[in-house]
Amino acid sequence: MTSPPRPDPAFAAPESPPSMAPGPRPTFSVVVAAYDAAHEIGAAVGSALAQTEPPLEILVGDDGSSDDIAGALAPFGDRVRLSRLPHRGAASASNDVAREARGDFLVILDADDTWDPRRLERLGDLAQARPDLDLLTTDAWFVVDGARRGTFYAANDFATVEQDVEILRRTYFFAHVAVRRSAWERAGGFAEDLARGYDWDLQLRLLLSGVRAGCVLEPLADYAVHDSSLSADRWESMTARVELLDRAERTHRLSERQTAALHDARRLYRVRGLDARAEKLLIEGGRGRRRANLELAIASGAGRRRRALAAAAVLAPGVVGRRVRRKAERRGRAATDRSVA
Repeated sequence: MTSPPRPDPAFAAPESPPSMAPGPRPTFSVVVAAYDAAHEIGAAVGSALAQTEPPLEILVGDDGSSDDIAGALAPFGDRVRLSRLPHRGAASASNDVAREARGDFLVILDADDTWDPRRLERLGDLAQARPDLDLLTTDAWFVVDGARRGTFYAANDFATVEQDVEILRRTYFFAHVAVRRSAWERAGGFAEDLARGYDWDLQLRLLLSGVRAGCVLEPLADYAVHDSSLSADRWESMTARVELLDRAERTHRLSERQTAALHDARRLYRVRGLDARAEKLLIEGGRGRRRANLELAIASGAGRRRRALAAAAVLAPGVVGRRVRRKAERRGRAATDRSVA
């Protein structure tokens, strides 16, 4: 009697159902939303075409770009399908081209990122071994100024239990997810009214509907980190997360555990946002810095030392601002900006 194959140690997923047999080898449709990305999209698409198991198709949605996306893709010929679309955002562009997809899975690829040649092969290995999974990802390298600076799952855990609860606390997926096309269609794809967080919103909706997820814990993509992750954007990002959780609470019937996780996460993101805004205004000497620091000083969940600094900034914003600015200059970033190392 042949013994069952050993589980791949790189696979992270919920416990498999009893006596589950491997499934068929899936096909992948690569979905790329591009806006003014003619200077970088060639590398992204080239990495998708260089896969050891090539994708079934590559679908690019040009989100109303002003540059020559078509010219940048011309060297690839008919191996790439380009749709010229009005400028409505990346979520809309992704949805539009996803409607034309034929693969078993849709795989998101950002126009400024690239894949290791084995990424689709390894996603296929996971999908074949675990046909019960509808949402897949891999680890990835953070790339800053052209250099790799650590991996996503070195600083994050991929949840394998209570995935529907943990997704309310945080997104534990690297950005380039693969979604089974039937699950994507049932969920309606990305929410086009969300400018930020539409990927987390989709993951959340899928997992709350009963979808199961898995990960290949190997860094098989390069994810570019840009200067846009500064305190100004941190405030907007944290605010968007709070709004997304508000939306989830309104639109889903949540269990007690799910509700508790949502409330904990919302408090955390609210405090992080207040912290980023207060620090930004202190560094810039902007109007409203006293009020922003007062809100942080009285916020529930803020740390004792940070609340004390905020309280001092209410009384002497110039003095505290100079101190915070000097520290940020020495570090090369603000304290509220996350390190990727």
